[in-house]
Amino acid sequence: MAAPRAAAAVPVSDLGSYQHAVRLVLTHDVITAARPRPGTLGQVLRWADQLSADLRELLGYTLIATTRQVRLSRRLDVLDPSQSAIFSSRYGKPFDRRRLAYLCLVLAAFQRSRVEISLADLVRALTPAANAIDGLGFDPTVSAHKAAVVDVLDWLADRGALRLSDGSLESWTADADRGDALYDIDHDICAALFRPARPVQHLTSAAGLLDSTFVSAKRSAQREAAAQRAARALLEYPVVYYAQAEPEIAEALRQPGVAENLARLTGLTVERRAEGIMLADAGGRFTDRPFPGRGGAVNRAAGLVLAKIADLIEDRDQALTTLPVPAEAEDQRDLLARIDSALPPAGVVQELAWSVPAEAPDEAERGGAHAQPPLLAAPFVELSRLRGTIGELYDELGASSFGIAWQHDPGGLLAAALSLLADLRLLRPVPGGALVLPAAARYRNIKLALPVRHADGQLALDFGTGDPDE
Repeated sequence: MAAPRAAAAVPVSDLGSYQHAVRLVLTHDVITAARPRPGTLGQVLRWADQLSADLRELLGYTLIATTRQVRLSRRLDVLDPSQSAIFSSRYGKPFDRRRLAYLCLVLAAFQRSRVEISLADLVRALTPAANAIDGLGFDPTVSAHKAAVVDVLDWLADRGALRLSDGSLESWTADADRGDALYDIDHDICAALFRPARPVQHLTSAAGLLDSTFVSAKRSAQREAAAQRAARALLEYPVVYYAQAEPEIAEALRQPGVAENLARLTGLTVERRAEGIMLADAGGRFTDRPFPGRGGAVNRAAGLVLAKIADLIEDRDQALTTLPVPAEAEDQRDLLARIDSALPPAGVVQELAWSVPAEAPDEAERGGAHAQPPLLAAPFVELSRLRGTIGELYDELGASSFGIAWQHDPGGLLAAALSLLADLRLLRPVPGGALVLPAAARYRNIKLALPVRHADGQLALDFGTGDPDE
């Protein structure tokens, strides 16, 4: 086995502290003196040099560390819907397209020469910019538009890009003509928050935001790039299935070195199976989607649905069809096509436009050693059976056990649970149902999602201290 390169200069006695700093950097978009909590910035800055070297060598990431903030600049290999989870309101509701657009326009309105800006001036700059975009617009008399601005300003203030120095956002919300607020602007944090791989006005496709260093004439450079891409896939996603990954990446993950370095870097545990590999986080210290876990009807319902599916698979009287899992490359092409369909061609600087490079010939066509393996096969569960499953849970536990938001919406809860399981790469939604992916077998004896019996004998879900309407 190759000797671990991660944390090479860190004493064994300090390895836990270093791994904690790594997890903080990887799980927070920006770290400041106040965010996520006082003292965190100092814990990370202590290891800034070693962190920068390890993250650059193993993952190709760039750590931006100053005495006031720490920001990790990632390299994207693929796009997926879960990457938008970083953008949400203070109540956890994901940003819609309006809020994402307002966020970009607000950041664009900040001039480096200004150290502060009033909310009235900001709205005066936002209004014509938003109204120039078909389908967007901004009207201060429309409550939904004002609510979107409030969420954007709260998001920026939470990360230290803005600091309220006078006035009140609530007073402006109540009366846009009389209410006002004054914000100090931290341009360094604003610049750290918005760091696209290429100037967006030069892109003809969203693929231009993705890493493109994998294409190289030198085999050594290809191996190094493959190792970094393999490490990024293993770190950023719950599980990597060999049959779904590019052949070079699958080969890098099968060999000792990449996974072991990440385990030493993060303090997590490597789990290898015939179908793939994952970093297991038994302590729940390194994930944005804990599962199974307390708190939240969606999380608990997902666990219960998964337990029901496991029973269905193990029931010999229930014959499930096995189907090939669509390749992730197909999903990526479809997602990019949907994003690109909304790009405004008129906004591209044509003389500097960046286009997607032509795809390299397939390894199988070149007769290479890494031909694409057969597609992964998985049991198929029809949507009708899944609906029956959620219906059984409502009958067994009572509708009120699923919280106020879901007690009259079993279909909505099923959709939310399936979306969570898809994000975790435990299920793969397909037309007419879902495919059960191999990692789901880890939860065939799931216990945390099972109901508890109250003193009165009634079964109910134990939601712990979480939001019962989540």
